Amino acid sequence: MSDERLVGIVLVSHSAQVAASVAELARGLAGAGAAVPLVGAGGTEGGGLGTSSELIAAAAASVDRGAGVAVLTDLGSAVLTVKALLAEGDELPPNTRLVDAPFVEGAVAAVVTASTGADLDAVEAAAVEAYTYRKV
Repeated sequence: MSDERLVGIVLVSHSAQVAASVAELARGLAGAGAAVPLVGAGGTEGGGLGTSSELIAAAAASVDRGAGVAVLTDLGSAVLTVKALLAEGDELPPNTRLVDAPFVEGAVAAVVTASTGADLDAVEAAAVEAYTYRKV
């Protein structure tokens, strides 16, 4: 499947390694046919722990295919940084949405759903539903 109209997904973590690893896991679990535009935006420009509005904005632009961009975050300042970018209004692609979902399970659900060609609302709903996954 072409990624022309798939929802893009950005995973924002305080750690570049965590963002990249969760992206790799989600892509792997989505299966071989998944061409979902997916990227991690973790850490700072210097490679340290933290969040970077510049890295997040660049990541969102890189996955935007016109069907919307879902942004999932790990912890506090990642959420605040994305909220600030959304409030500025011109830093992120149009139809970019902060998705309130668990980071790992939500990322997997979002990528699997996006890989079917689902729209941004459906991708968000799948990620949010991951809050209900029970382990015992």
